[in-house]
This record gives sequence, structure tokens and C-alpha cells, in this order.
Amino acid sequence: MRPPTPTRIPHRLSPESRIPVPWARAASLTALCAVLLLVAVSVGWAPLLSVDRSIATALHGSARADPGFTQVNRVLSDWVWDPWTMRALVVSAVVVLLRRGESLAALWVAAASLLGSAVQQALKALVGRPRPVWADPVDSAHYAAFPSGHAMTAAVTCGLLLWLLARVGTGTGPRRTAALLAVVSVLGVGFTRLYLGLHWFSDVLAGWLLGACLVAVAAGSYERLAAHRGPWHPEGNVRP
Repeated sequence: MRPPTPTRIPHRLSPESRIPVPWARAASLTALCAVLLLVAVSVGWAPLLSVDRSIATALHGSARADPGFTQVNRVLSDWVWDPWTMRALVVSAVVVLLRRGESLAALWVAAASLLGSAVQQALKALVGRPRPVWADPVDSAHYAAFPSGHAMTAAVTCGLLLWLLARVGTGTGPRRTAALLAVVSVLGVGFTRLYLGLHWFSDVLAGWLLGACLVAVAAGSYERLAAHRGPWHPEGNVRP
């Protein structure tokens, strides 16, 4: 008598193969805040618009009074923290990942960066919020104001790079230095856009929130997929 054919039990995802709770919470919280902010801007919530105008007016007055510092902010905004500079960092990271044989991670990072650009442009077209208008502007920009593309691109890029550094097990010292540079870059580019009178504060805040949400979704979903692929895959063995 032939022994019964063993029944194959479907693979059950372990807790590690689900989206890690911290990433899920971060994505949910930032998404909720971004949606609330979007609604407030869309309906023209008076308290928010009042705060936006107060901050914009105060910073524009400072920019007009100090041309030297204004020029510094223009250089930082247009060259150091420009979205194309940030995208170049992403391309560099993708190249490094490909050379390490981590094609899935490279694809994930590239896709997250492209998705960030698509989301910001779609929201700009959807909301159509005008930028601040000044009788004596110190700088100019195109497209709609909400959300800030500079702020969102910096948040996405810096967030993804910090996540990658954690994945490859970079030492504590370099990671702290990178984290400091990331914080300065993300906050700094937001300040330059406000100081130059090109955005409202809520535009910049929305860019930060959306960027953080996208990073949390990208990192969390990748970690879930990497865990599910199993220990036999090189990428599945990498842990922060």
C-alpha cells in the first residue's frame, strides 16, 4: 500500500514578513496628517491661511532687508538642495545597489523616488494653489504651490538614503553624521523656500509629511517582501 501523499501546507507569513509595525504606524500617521492638511488648504481654513500669511510676510520682509543672506538661500535652494541634486543622490544609490547585486532594492528606491515626483505633480495640478505674490519678489518659481516639491523631494531622498544605510549595517558614527546632514537638508530646504517667498508654510509641511509617508511605505513594504523571499535570497538576509 502506497503511503498517502503528504498534503502541502500553504506557507504562513511569520510576523517578520508583515510590514513592520513602526513603518506602518509612521505611514498611517503621516498620511492622516497630510490628508487633513490637504483638506484644510482646499477649503481655505482661515486659521491655517492666517498662519501662512504671517510667516510669509515676516520672512519676506527679512529677505528684502538682507540681500546677502537672501543670495545664500538662493544658492542653497537652487543648487545644494535642488530636487535634481536630490535625484542625483538617488541615482548614485541605485548604482551602488546594483553593483552590490541588490537589484530589488535598487528598483524599490528608484520606484519610490519616481512615485514621489508623480505624487507631488499630481497634487499640484489637483489643488492648484497659487504661490505667494509680492510687489517686490526676491525669487520666482513655476507651477502651483501645494505641496512644496523641494521639501518633498528632500524628505524622500534623505529618508531613503538613511534607510539604506541602516540596511547595510553602516557604523553608528557614519549613520549619525548622515542623519544630521539629512535633518539639516530637509529642514533647510523648507526654510529656503519660505525665506525666498516661494511657498506657504503649509506647502512645505505637506511636502515633509508626504515624503515621510512615502519613505515609510517603501521601506516597510520592502522589508516585508525581503522577509517573505526567505533566507536563501541574499537580500532577505540583510537586516538593519
